[in-house]
Amino acid sequence: MDISSGILFQTIINGIMLGSIYAMVALGLALIYGILEIPNFAHGTLYMLGAYIAYQLIISLGFPYWAALFCSAAVLFLIGMLIERIAFRPLYTQPMINSFIVAVGLILILENGVQAVWGPAFKRFPGASSSVFHLLNITITAQRVIVIVTAVVLIIALHFFIRHTRLGSAIEATSQNRKGAQLMGINVSMMGGLTFGLGTALAAVAACLVAPVLLIYPTMGGPVIAMAFVIIILGGMGSFLGAVVGGYIIGLAETLFACYVTTDYVEALIFGILVLVLSVKPTGLFGKGH
Repeated sequence: MDISSGILFQTIINGIMLGSIYAMVALGLALIYGILEIPNFAHGTLYMLGAYIAYQLIISLGFPYWAALFCSAAVLFLIGMLIERIAFRPLYTQPMINSFIVAVGLILILENGVQAVWGPAFKRFPGASSSVFHLLNITITAQRVIVIVTAVVLIIALHFFIRHTRLGSAIEATSQNRKGAQLMGINVSMMGGLTFGLGTALAAVAACLVAPVLLIYPTMGGPVIAMAFVIIILGGMGSFLGAVVGGYIIGLAETLFACYVTTDYVEALIFGILVLVLSVKPTGLFGKGH
């Protein structure tokens, strides 16, 4: 394999890794929107909080990486359920601007709280493995492989949970017809809390996976949530498949464009893709018209 082919393959691997992170964050966001019809703008900040909890567990308390990841996801699951119950549930019958204002408030509280506790400096913690694989002209770190494999396993497991378990079926029924699900005896309030917690836990897992590769900092959720919203709009609001496919499309497009063109106009490319797709299919790639 020549050098140019090696660079292309390594860029694709990086794109798949980035797409895996985007897919998990967007999938959690899509699940929340599908049930509650709330665009949770604080989702990226909760993603950031998951990384800092894992950082504290690993660096200060000496937790193994996987134990810290699991604990971070569990804590964020509970935090997500609490936020849904206290902050968002009272606003379901109110104009959407109220939920937006609450989300902005959460962003400010969490970002300033994290900065007060851990400071504004960039931080990093070790991953599950520090191994590096060399294949011809390609260098791949084990953590990047772990990100990709873990994301694929989680996405498949979540799909199985939604489609083949009673609780998952209740969540899917609630997302399709909230009133109909309530008439069938499903506790839609509980489904909303569980879904919010599940979506938040997915974001925490994504953050813990990518943190050993990149750096963590208090405002790290901003760029990720911006891309996540682009992805769920691109794929179709509330669509499981759309969030996954959209995540990998955006991840690959971003890394390939940055490698072979420039890093200066990546955002313009991403939003250009979004505009192009919506001009052809206004409901997104896998969205359903009304």
